[in-house]
Amino acid sequence: MDHDGKKGEMIFMDKVELDKYSPLHKTGHTSKGDQRKWKIENLWYKADYMGYESLAEVLVSKLLDRSELSYPFVRYEPVQIEYKEQVISGCVSEDFLKKNEILIPVEKLYRQYMGESLAIRLTDFEEVTERIQYMVEQVERITEIEGFGKYITAMLEIDAFFVNEDRHTNNIAVIYNEKTQKYELSPFFDQGLCMFADINQDYPIDQSLEYCLEKIEAKPFSSDFDIQLDAAEELYGIQIGFQFTSKDIQIYLQKNSENYPREVIRRVEQLLRGQMRKYGYLMKK
Repeated sequence: MDHDGKKGEMIFMDKVELDKYSPLHKTGHTSKGDQRKWKIENLWYKADYMGYESLAEVLVSKLLDRSELSYPFVRYEPVQIEYKEQVISGCVSEDFLKKNEILIPVEKLYRQYMGESLAIRLTDFEEVTERIQYMVEQVERITEIEGFGKYITAMLEIDAFFVNEDRHTNNIAVIYNEKTQKYELSPFFDQGLCMFADINQDYPIDQSLEYCLEKIEAKPFSSDFDIQLDAAEELYGIQIGFQFTSKDIQIYLQKNSENYPREVIRRVEQLLRGQMRKYGYLMKK
């Protein structure tokens, strides 16, 4: 299985025993929690920590597979992780980095070249469009990547639709090849805090969707998903077309229903049905 929008041949195991491996905790790409991760050969395993992060990762990647999207994204498959006499729901994906490649968050990239925080610098601009333009211009100037604005817009469309609360400047990245000294776009990754997956802390399962939608805040250009989405689309145009149906969502959730409480499955399905109505212009017939 690869990550460039094509279906590959690799089949992941349904259950994996990881007792002999030490987990890699927080890696700097998330602002919440202390999720356990393991890198074994060419595979990354991630265990649920705050709720149903793995369900979110898997479902988003499955639905992106049924979409018109010009950019690669990481594909996740569900897995049951056996670790220290526990069985934990998790997900697994292939490492998308090739030989000589490293992943550089735009926050780190900007700090290296400008000596200051990109996240803090963005707050100097009053208008959201100015913040987006500034990031795009700086990344394109440093990396010589073209079309970064369209890439960011597609990312914001995905984040708004799936309600991703974790898109800070350390969760947007580019790939650098140390041998060729060239930069390229990174696949979209780390969707684990979509769809109110953090039920242990911020979005308890007994809270209504209305409460959760009112409480959640977007990143990195505005705390309002629609404000930053509208600004990006005004600058760079619409970049994605979702082609899945309510039936697709139901099928994917049913496949994972034995690993998560009924209330979780019901919440996610209800949320996504509402998002399909709200963002109808992104749904392709």
